[in-house]
Amino acid sequence: MKISELPGDEESGLTCRTYVFQDESHTLGNALKCLINRYDDVDFCGYTVPHPAESKMHFRIQTKDTPALEILKRGLKDLQKVCDHTIDMFEKEVKEFNKT
Repeated sequence: MKISELPGDEESGLTCRTYVFQDESHTLGNALKCLINRYDDVDFCGYTVPHPAESKMHFRIQTKDTPALEILKRGLKDLQKVCDHTIDMFEKEVKEFNKT
């Protein structure tokens, strides 16, 4: 996954950033947005897919005090944990089903 900052954000401070995810879409955007919006220190989190023909997603984070990059990293780690738990539960249930 390739991530960069949207040009022009340097002037808005560390708490307001838009990140550009290459080769990503609504699948990652919506899941990550839902997690990050639950954090107490986040004022706004949202994403857009600028055009269907372009394979990129713009992901905006605005926080009270915490740098937006820290929030993004925490969100990605938390999403990984959720995905790992989902896979573990699914595999456990498949094994249980196959026993019957």
